[in-house]
Amino acid sequence: MARQSQPRRRLRASDLTVNGILLLLVLAWTIPTIGLFVSSFRTRTDIQTSGWWTFLPHQEWVKVEEFDPPAGLDRDGVMEIRGAQGTFEQFRNGIASSDGNTRVTWIGNKRLGTVQVQQQKWIVGYDLTLDNYGQVLAGKTFDIRQPDGSIVTEQGDDFTGAFLNSLIVTVPSTVIPILIAAFAAYGFAWMRFPGRKLFFTMVVALLVVPLQIALVPILSDYVSLNLNGTFLGVWLAHTGFGLSLATYLLYNYISSLPRDILESAFIDGASQFTIFTRLILPLSVPALASFAIFQFLWVWNDYLVALIFIGAKPDVQVLTMRIAEMVGSRGNDWHLLTAGGFVSMILPLAVFFSLQRFFVRGLLAGSVKG
Repeated sequence: MARQSQPRRRLRASDLTVNGILLLLVLAWTIPTIGLFVSSFRTRTDIQTSGWWTFLPHQEWVKVEEFDPPAGLDRDGVMEIRGAQGTFEQFRNGIASSDGNTRVTWIGNKRLGTVQVQQQKWIVGYDLTLDNYGQVLAGKTFDIRQPDGSIVTEQGDDFTGAFLNSLIVTVPSTVIPILIAAFAAYGFAWMRFPGRKLFFTMVVALLVVPLQIALVPILSDYVSLNLNGTFLGVWLAHTGFGLSLATYLLYNYISSLPRDILESAFIDGASQFTIFTRLILPLSVPALASFAIFQFLWVWNDYLVALIFIGAKPDVQVLTMRIAEMVGSRGNDWHLLTAGGFVSMILPLAVFFSLQRFFVRGLLAGSVKG
């Protein structure tokens, strides 16, 4: 019994280690994301003066009384105000009472300041607003309070055009390579033609070609064909870059389908096209959906390919380029940057959660055969 219990203890220790590491990784990704999400609903002033975690219940010094400094104080020496004694610098930092629940704080400079009596209270930073998203999605104006107290009104950033451009680029760039790869995978898996293995080897070999070395030759061809700066050009580029991986993944899945189903269809007189559309595509939904997630996220978050092949003109600019431009021009406006970042995440999250039930099945498809 002692010999049998040792492997179990090792297995439990191994499981605890793996689960602990996974938990740390999840927290490392989740906590900053929550911080950005909360910041996207906070005002510009709140972001600059306090951390996002003040959204949670916490204790903070709250003003309960404010008055002018009593007359006759020696402001260069030791002063006594409301029972607290200290120099001006100590009052600036706040002098707490013996029980720690009340403190006296000097606000402002030595000559024109005021004195506050503060108490520690539990508060929640619930001052949230949807104006940040209104400024990002509709270009609404917003007010900025300057250090001298004046207010400057600035125009927000309208992401609507960039969002639609990203959608126009991403949807065809996801559908086209999946459709072509499904045809190719079926041909490589179930059709017999000369050079089949050679062509399939060439497709798999293209997986190791780095995307960066193909950009300049393709751009040169696009310029000669007048495709540079068009959506058609970036559709073809994303199709070419994603086709080899899509064909390889779908081949692994389609080739593992039971041969009996296809043979029965052939006996009934079905053509290759009928078998592909009526049998292969419905049975391959998990694999198609899992690759669709990969391709959609890759194209939606792409910056390099879109910048090279369609440029940064406002009428064709995609969301990633718009956000990068805003980081350069509005690096201090975190209320707009965080809202813009979450606008760019809404659609990928919706796609992932709507197709996630196929994700694991698609990843495991073809890995176990027999």
